[in-house]
Amino acid sequence: MLLRDLWRLRGQVLAAAVVVACGIAALVAMYSTYYSLIRTRNSYYADYRFADVFAQLKRAPQSLVEEIQRIPGVAQVAVRAVRSVVLEVPGLAEPATARLISICERPERGLNALVVMRGRVPNPAADDEVLASDTFARANGLNPGDRVAAILNGRWQSLRLVGTALSPEYVYEVAPGGLFPDNRRFGVLWMNGDVLEPAFGLKGAFNDVSLALAPGANTADVVARLDRLLRVYGGLSAYTRSDQASDRFLTDELGEIQVMASAIPLLFLAVAVFLLYVILSRLVQMQRADIALLKAFGHSDLSVGTHYIGFAAATVASGLALGLPLGVYLGKVFVGVYRGYFHFPQLHWMMPASLPVALAFATFLAAALGALGAVRSAVALAPAEAMRPEAPARFRAGVIDRVGLVRCLAPAMRMLIRNVTRRPIKAVLSVFTISLAIALMVVGRFPVDAVNTLLRWQFDGVQRADVAAVFSEPRSASVLAETARLPGVVEVQGFRAVPAWIRALYRSKRVEIVSTTPHGELRRVIDQEFRRIDPHDDGIVLGQKLAQLLAVKAGDLITVDVLEGTRPSFQVRVTGIVDELLGLGAYMEHTTLSRRLMEADTVSGVYLRADPAQWEPLLAELKHIPAVAGVSSRGALLASIKETMDRSFITFSAILTLFAAAIVVGMVYNSMRVALSERGHELASLRVLGFTEREIAFILLGEQALVALAALPVGLLIGYAICALLVPLFDRENFRLPLTVSPQTLLVAGSAALASAAVCGMIVARRLKALDLIAVLKTRE
Repeated sequence: MLLRDLWRLRGQVLAAAVVVACGIAALVAMYSTYYSLIRTRNSYYADYRFADVFAQLKRAPQSLVEEIQRIPGVAQVAVRAVRSVVLEVPGLAEPATARLISICERPERGLNALVVMRGRVPNPAADDEVLASDTFARANGLNPGDRVAAILNGRWQSLRLVGTALSPEYVYEVAPGGLFPDNRRFGVLWMNGDVLEPAFGLKGAFNDVSLALAPGANTADVVARLDRLLRVYGGLSAYTRSDQASDRFLTDELGEIQVMASAIPLLFLAVAVFLLYVILSRLVQMQRADIALLKAFGHSDLSVGTHYIGFAAATVASGLALGLPLGVYLGKVFVGVYRGYFHFPQLHWMMPASLPVALAFATFLAAALGALGAVRSAVALAPAEAMRPEAPARFRAGVIDRVGLVRCLAPAMRMLIRNVTRRPIKAVLSVFTISLAIALMVVGRFPVDAVNTLLRWQFDGVQRADVAAVFSEPRSASVLAETARLPGVVEVQGFRAVPAWIRALYRSKRVEIVSTTPHGELRRVIDQEFRRIDPHDDGIVLGQKLAQLLAVKAGDLITVDVLEGTRPSFQVRVTGIVDELLGLGAYMEHTTLSRRLMEADTVSGVYLRADPAQWEPLLAELKHIPAVAGVSSRGALLASIKETMDRSFITFSAILTLFAAAIVVGMVYNSMRVALSERGHELASLRVLGFTEREIAFILLGEQALVALAALPVGLLIGYAICALLVPLFDRENFRLPLTVSPQTLLVAGSAALASAAVCGMIVARRLKALDLIAVLKTRE
């Protein structure tokens, strides 16, 4: 009997099973991706001794290492020379920026140990050999034996790549202060310390330190003691692993995956429970006489109830059988996408052995919930009562009938509207379920819309310069006139950037204060509405996120402790709060900042607007200026970010849209089949009375079309509300996603839902043509 019921309702069972499969696949894919990343991260950090505390400074003698080692809780100390340089890479028109890091003879044994992926480590006797980050080398097609060029010790020097490597410090390889990776134009080079240190005036000294802590160490105390030791050497404040750029990005991403792995599968399983409830409720109504006969012949309530629980269990078991391999496949796809973001020596797809068992328990629990209502109805039926046909529903005139609107409608339209309005609970549940699927489509495309808005805000409103060049050391403002004479330069705008602690009562945050130029157009301070906000004289403008962290508002006084030069400390009034999308912004007017720093007019870098016809000569000139430590091109950076988005967000959005379409198909198809089953007698009677196939199809399918159309605005509103709830999830210190849903997203979500419903309608309409009028009319009623 169970097999017969499953076969007879195979279309509806399959639709419900597909919804279950989508939920299972989403959970397996996301959770296995999370599991793979976190297991790989933990083992990589442990095996290659990723440091716990980091600090940068101006210059300190090697003799200081012993004092650092004596700090209570410090287990291991590693010091090195680090400097940013401009690179000339074969085949790359724009200048690349490299992070040059000194290494010892055995770099695979210390803290932040290197994993040599290709080639070998540099020979201590060679002065031109480097290891390149594997990501940078592959992005530029570089192999061991190839050469790049950089300015070392004031002169242009050719460097030979002898190998490629990865480091736990650069799992997420992004330029200092950057958010999105640009692997062609930023990379890490490791070089023998005996060569690198003298080139930058660090012979017998260091400017970067990493610490490994002993178990149970007081991290805050270690950081405070290290800061006190490094202060006289230009220390820029130590920080822990949680604030290290690469680890912070990775940890944030893991948190997002974990949340999504919980929320999305629950939605699918909830829809599956509802579908099972609809299917089994109708099945009990259809089998009233069968249930009566079974009970009359001695079958117990438990036996009858088990039959319907078995029906639900078979449905979800089919979904589990479909969803598990699909989830494994999608998990491997997601892990492949993350290989382009996070760079481990090996990142393999993994799944905990307990996951299939937990999934089986969850799906069969969903089956039990879905079957609960039907089982209670079946068990409650008395044999004598069940032998009689179910009493017809009692209807009365509705609002539309009472106001007389039905007189204006054709008979088929009257029947359609009456049938919907006389079953309001069923209609509301159907609308709500389909609207959830539409909402899921909106949510799937939301990250794409939000990042597009963020990029438009950053590159059309804030960062309008064609090129930004950063100097290795602050320089006199007279450099602006020299820069203006470079080929193709149309406009120059200088800026000063200084690291500082900003304190408000007991709260503090280390940030970079950036100067602004009144009426400057190459770099502006704007809010999310593209309104310009310039700092007032002798005041400071803070980003809204920074203001929240410090619990300050406009008009409050804050203390600024500068970490550069003479390290002045001063109080300044907050004159404005800007609701920006990137970073923890702090801005002061250029002359005001210079006065507060007690220095002459100096700049840390320049923004340039260039003549497109002179683009290549300008880039070639910037590569060979010794004072320039880094160059970024607005167009190249934007293209790189969009390429990264295409690899990740669009893949995720497409999969989520397909899964949401499965909900629409499952819901609409089941509703149509149940309606056809319930109203077969009525539709056949209408055919006998002279209604055409098109008219009865309009009555049957029109109801579902009306439900789908009603679900459309509801689903779009729910989708927007869910996006609003997700915005805090992306509220990070580095960036915030704006609440933006584009018209294109609304169009795609609505069109996909309606198209899915139309496909179901065409499938069910074929059954109307095969309707056996005589057989349907032969009923006991």
